[in-house]
Amino acid sequence: MAEKIKEKYEESRLYRLRHSTAHVMAQAVLDQFPQAKIAIGPAIEDGFYYDFDLPRPLSPDDLSAIEARMREIIKGNSEFKREVVDAKQAQELFKDQPYKLELIRDLEAGAFDEHGNPLKEKPELSIYRHDTFVDLCRGPHLERTGEINPKAFKLLNVAGAYWRGDERNPMLQRIYGTAWETPEELDNYLKLMEEAKKRDHRKLGKELDLFSSNDEIGTGLILWHPKGAKIRMLMDTFWREEHEKADYDFVYTPHIGKASLWETSGHLGFYKENMYSPIDIDGQQYYLKPMNCPFHLHIYKSRTRSYRDLPMRLAEMGTVYRYERSGVLHGLMRVRGFTQDDAHHFCTPEQMPGEIDFVLNFCLHILRSFGFNNFKAYLGTKPAGAIGEDAQWHEAEAALRASLDRSGLDYEIDAGGGAFYGPKIDLKVNDAIGREWQLSTNQFDFNEPNRFDLTYIGEDGQQHRPYMVHRALMGSMERFFGILIEHYGGAFPVWLSPVQAMLIPIADRHVDYAREVTAKLKAQGIRADLDDRGERMNAKIRDAQNQKIPYMLVVGDQEMESGQVALRMRSGENPGAMTLEAFIEKAKADIASKA
Repeated sequence: MAEKIKEKYEESRLYRLRHSTAHVMAQAVLDQFPQAKIAIGPAIEDGFYYDFDLPRPLSPDDLSAIEARMREIIKGNSEFKREVVDAKQAQELFKDQPYKLELIRDLEAGAFDEHGNPLKEKPELSIYRHDTFVDLCRGPHLERTGEINPKAFKLLNVAGAYWRGDERNPMLQRIYGTAWETPEELDNYLKLMEEAKKRDHRKLGKELDLFSSNDEIGTGLILWHPKGAKIRMLMDTFWREEHEKADYDFVYTPHIGKASLWETSGHLGFYKENMYSPIDIDGQQYYLKPMNCPFHLHIYKSRTRSYRDLPMRLAEMGTVYRYERSGVLHGLMRVRGFTQDDAHHFCTPEQMPGEIDFVLNFCLHILRSFGFNNFKAYLGTKPAGAIGEDAQWHEAEAALRASLDRSGLDYEIDAGGGAFYGPKIDLKVNDAIGREWQLSTNQFDFNEPNRFDLTYIGEDGQQHRPYMVHRALMGSMERFFGILIEHYGGAFPVWLSPVQAMLIPIADRHVDYAREVTAKLKAQGIRADLDDRGERMNAKIRDAQNQKIPYMLVVGDQEMESGQVALRMRSGENPGAMTLEAFIEKAKADIASKA
């Protein structure tokens, strides 16, 4: 699916606009720093970037100067001209640009494109020229620089980036920018980015004391702090309760497995680059698990299965480990160790349509419970080189499509977007500010049951091969938590808030009463805390609002005498005094509704 969307984007005018703006920016940087070494500069989602090896770190003032030079270049209205060259010509053109020379060598060998992406076949070498700038590039571009609206682009920031994403290579300076057709589109995008910045889970995670990560424990490894761990526990408890209602069996599996296990599963053949180096135990190689699937398959085949045992639904919160390059690690969203809410369904061919309906509806129920209601589904069909019989593929694809039709979901066919071992449904959701996230995946697999020789005894007394469905609802606890933080801006719904109510005594003489109220709330299952610091009431209210606590219960003389609490909401709403019983009833209703 991602490849199809990328292909569609690369065919659009917006892609050409952004790619062309990246070249204009590179020229402007070279004009400012003639000794600069240029690397790569592609268009990306919502913008572009270019990597440079520069004599000094860039400042915000540099970006302003580069933007000003870009507008001069745009005004010149130079033509973008494409030329096909041979390796010798390309090497002469870029004789002073070592990063380009490295790319030319790889292109000539047919290994990588000019952006460092692996290639299936050797491409032709091409360059693009405009004004005084020339770049190794396959395009496409606009016709002329003047087609770029000088009021509809902006350079956003500078970040460090290892050459080709490898920490063993030099660190370059990456300038990010965005470009649009109109100033209005740019303005809307910048406002969205400003809101996204406020919701950044890394920023809120620190402010709300939810999680952390550091180089001393290892990049890409997450420490869940008490408040974050409380939310994770609530997520996990809800997940388990719902799975138990849905007739899943829970399993636990090891964190490592012998090399032979991963050879049978095929991971050492097609996934080894994402796995960590083996560990030697008693002269045999073991690997940290990148996936839970092989263990679940072994649980299935641990004894003879009958059609009466099916469908079998095995679920696990299983922690896995995958090697991610340091350049792509990103808070909770891209990590090296994470816990998947994994499940595998084993069923007969006749049970398949019902299981697909079940899985899809269960996914929607779980995601809706966490506050997501805007869904888009993608049905990935058979790709080239797929394994399995055509009849199996047609049957599985028809079952997936029929289930989507019955669900009423908006969906698209992602032709050829299935995995080589089976078709799939991907669910994407929109968050509170309209950004799209991929969460749930329901994946058919014709491969692993064959590799592990899974069977069941049918009604005819003969052995048959079961169908298997991989399923993840949240994807991973870490990434899903990061998305939740940004979706809610840290203001979690009451049922997920680590502290649901903060007791705020006005003066020291009110502390004992506030302590009694806190104990009564805890006894009713409401997560309450007491702020008995010697601060002014308004300061305590402000601190509770900054911590995004749903309820603030202020108590003074009047509340003590009447056995009441004065309710204030984090939204600023002020319902005022009410009995403690009335507040408990309200809080329990809000928690139960997951509002």
